[in-house]
Amino acid sequence: MKPLFAFAFSAMMLSLTLPGATRAAEDALPDPPILTAAETSLEDWIWLKRPVVVFADNPADPRYVEQMQLIVSRMDALVLRDAVVITDTDPAARSDVRLALRPRGFMLVVLAKDGSVVIRKPAPWDVREISRSIDKLPLRQQEVKDRRDALRRQTTDETTDVTTE
Repeated sequence: MKPLFAFAFSAMMLSLTLPGATRAAEDALPDPPILTAAETSLEDWIWLKRPVVVFADNPADPRYVEQMQLIVSRMDALVLRDAVVITDTDPAARSDVRLALRPRGFMLVVLAKDGSVVIRKPAPWDVREISRSIDKLPLRQQEVKDRRDALRRQTTDETTDVTTE
């Protein structure tokens, strides 16, 4: 029954779609950006994305199921913050991700783009809380400022174009 549950849950997650990535480096990223630890390593995401890693000893762990439901329901907030979700529910496989972060049972880990650990939580966390922890990072604050400045320049340029015509 457990393998059937894991398959059904994986199928549900993969059936969800989000807008595709716009940068070339993200073209290979699936929609939604949820990968297994067997598919990737933390080094693959240095300076590209913020890994949000969800560990469990079994895909039927109620904490894992709850965490994944929370993530899938608000994936847009994580995509906006350049996050990629990595799951690992097989301790016997000893993935590179599991060896690097050394979880015990269920664990949620959020990493910065530089690979440093931002938070470790032994219980499910709402995406709102995950987003807030990401938003406090200096690099994220700089990204928001840069995006705001670009929008201001674009608005100013459009206003200038209209007045000169």
